[in-house]
Order: sequence, then C-alpha cells, then structure tokens
Amino acid sequence: MGSVHSEHNPLGKTSDYPDTYDASLLFPIDREESWRAAGEKRSEVAFFGVDIWNGYEVSWLNSKGKPEVCIGEFRVPAESRFLIESKSFKLYLNSYNQTRFDSADDARRQMEIDLSAAAGAHVTVAFHAPDAEFPSAPEAILLDEQDVELSVYEPDASLLTTVSGAEHDGWVCSHLLKSNCPVTGQPDWGSLYIHYNGKKIDPEGLLAYVVSLRQHQDFHEQCVERTFRDIMKQCHPESLTVYARYVRRGGLDINPFRTTDPQAEALNFRGFRQ
Repeated sequence: MGSVHSEHNPLGKTSDYPDTYDASLLFPIDREESWRAAGEKRSEVAFFGVDIWNGYEVSWLNSKGKPEVCIGEFRVPAESRFLIESKSFKLYLNSYNQTRFDSADDARRQMEIDLSAAAGAHVTVAFHAPDAEFPSAPEAILLDEQDVELSVYEPDASLLTTVSGAEHDGWVCSHLLKSNCPVTGQPDWGSLYIHYNGKKIDPEGLLAYVVSLRQHQDFHEQCVERTFRDIMKQCHPESLTVYARYVRRGGLDINPFRTTDPQAEALNFRGFRQ
C-alpha cells in the first residue's frame, strides 16, 4: 500500500519510462487516506460505482514483433480498497510497448491480473479499436449558462439547497469542473454529470458548488465522492448519480461514477475535450 506523499509515489518526480513489462510500477493508494487527512470518513454515505479509465496509448508487440495498438477501457470497482495513482498507471502501460504477447487477449488478461492485484478487487479490461465510437453523452440541462456571481473556490456544502415545491428527475451537467492534484497542484479539468430524482436542487447553488471545487486539492475519485456525499446530506434526493468525465492527461482519462442505484449502468461516453 502506498501513501499520497510517499517517497515511492512517482507523481511529481522525474521518471524513467520503461518499455518492457513491469507490474511493480503500479502504485496503489488507500481510498481512505484523503478522507482521514481531512478528519472525515469515506463510509459516511453509502454508494455504488466504478472508476472508468480510458487509455489512449496502449500498445504491445505481437509474436512476430509487430506493434498492436488499441484504446484500453479499465473499470475499477468503487468498493476496491485502493485506487491506482495515475502516473504509475501510465508507466505500467508503457512497460508493454516492447513486450511480446501471443495474442491481444493474453495482454488484456495480464493487465486484469496486475490491476486487480493493485486495486484489491477485480478490475475488468476491454480493448477497443483506435477508431471505435463512444456512446453519446446523456441529454442534460446545462448549468453553465446562468449569469451568477461566484466567489467560493473551496468545497462548501452549504451552497446546496432545494427549491420549495419543485421536483426534478433527470440529468444536469456542468463543464466548469476543475480540481487540483493533491501532490503536484496541477489542474484537473472535467465535466460533471448529475442525475437525481427528488426535490429540485437550486441550479445557482449547484453551479456554485461545482465551481467551489476549483481550488480543492484531491484525487478525481474523492472529488466525485465528496460531491455525492454533500448532495445527499444537504438535499436528500430519492436517487442520485454523480459522474465526472475528466480531461485526459498523459494518455489517460479518469471517470469516477457514484450512484445510489446498484443496477445503474456507467456508460463510457466521451466528451469533446477528452
């Protein structure tokens, strides 16, 4: 198990980029670590979900030495004990570049074995053709066109309120999501999709809350879980799904999906910025 600030964490450090297979490059981090550092508990609100990673630079050599390329789709269960630090994930994928496999399925199975061991739960891996089409994003009400004055740039759950006598059942979204890496401080950009059923959440307050993450330092997964928790505690929807589609960095994008519905399907759609 690694720590965010461990000397072994490759994030923020100069790294060699090995191109022959090495599973030891993967660096797992306890999902509870960020919550403990903030004096909070991840278990305060129950949810189901998955972290969907898309790898756009996945390659290996076939048995004749010919390169194979694909888009990798990696699904890490939200209930896994560990998340995988993103730079270590990239280094691990790069280690396949000059490694021979008899078939694409052999390479895929090896990734499933290694990623599952690192996450502490079964990780599924799917390979897609480089020109594969992603599903369309759900139709959603865009929050960003509101003409509002905003000044809070650290998470503030009190911004979330409901509208008396109004109900809502559907998707809303904002493309103004930004948070910062807890190690390097680099910005992480994304789009946030929220589906809920229940009392209508005040749109101005919801947009203000999304923007309040702008200076917050945390991993993608924790930012989504914090948003999920705060909406549940402040607005008490009958059902809730929070889904972030983050812009790729280093050939990877990370897309945490958290929901109250154990049967909800996390469609791996792709935004234009991804």
